[in-house]
Amino acid sequence: MIVGRVEGLWRYPVKSMLGEELAEAEVGGRGVDGDRGLALLDVATGQVASAKNPRLWRQLLTFTARATDEGVRITGPAGKGFLSTDPAADGLLSGLLGRRVSLRDTPPPRATLQRSVPEEVLRSGVEAEVGHTVSELGRAAPVGTFFDFAPLHLLSTATLDRIAELSPRGSAEAARYRPNLVIRTDGPPFAENDWAGRELLVGDGLHLKVLVPTPRCAVPTLAHGELPRDADALRVLARHNRVEPLPGLGLLPCAGAYAQVVHPGRVRAGDVVRPA
Repeated sequence: MIVGRVEGLWRYPVKSMLGEELAEAEVGGRGVDGDRGLALLDVATGQVASAKNPRLWRQLLTFTARATDEGVRITGPAGKGFLSTDPAADGLLSGLLGRRVSLRDTPPPRATLQRSVPEEVLRSGVEAEVGHTVSELGRAAPVGTFFDFAPLHLLSTATLDRIAELSPRGSAEAARYRPNLVIRTDGPPFAENDWAGRELLVGDGLHLKVLVPTPRCAVPTLAHGELPRDADALRVLARHNRVEPLPGLGLLPCAGAYAQVVHPGRVRAGDVVRPA
């Protein structure tokens, strides 16, 4: 039985910045090699900067981060690039973002980030000061990483196709949902809801354990580089795929699923995904 095939493979070298699509990559306990290896720390609050709080950090999605042999190359919205290893990187980023930040490769102990209440962002807009929750990073990820919850995020093409069908724009870009693996499937949309608790094999050796459906925040609604704002990227899910990822969380708009790595392996575009 085949679940599908890997259609897209992505990593995001700096948390909440635009990432890069890869032809192949090593995937281990810390996810795709180089994924979320860096993040910005808000000097004023000590929290990790995340576009989950659009009022403060939506500008991060105008930056692109790509891994190189010399470090991560960060390119700002005006096209100016610099390396993460540049001693002036903190100052450059602080100036561009209008807020003091520090580029880090390790989070502080018990690191947290702010997650704006998505429904309030939809109602009041990205510039409004809305309610938020404070979340501890990486409850299902290795210590010392910047993942929101787990080190891998899976998303099916069937889910993207269904979101596109239900959206007034008639499209749904994978980049808005920031997956690591986009899996082409012929099955029903939102099948990731039922992957939770299952184990999958990808290619020759990668063995995954799927944990929970992925609850969506305001990030998919934001402009991503040249992609415009799209509130329906979240509204469609709020209307058509509300599930309870974990007991006690209530029904939340979801798309995709979080996973952990049971056994590492190399992944290539076109690899078969099948039950373990």
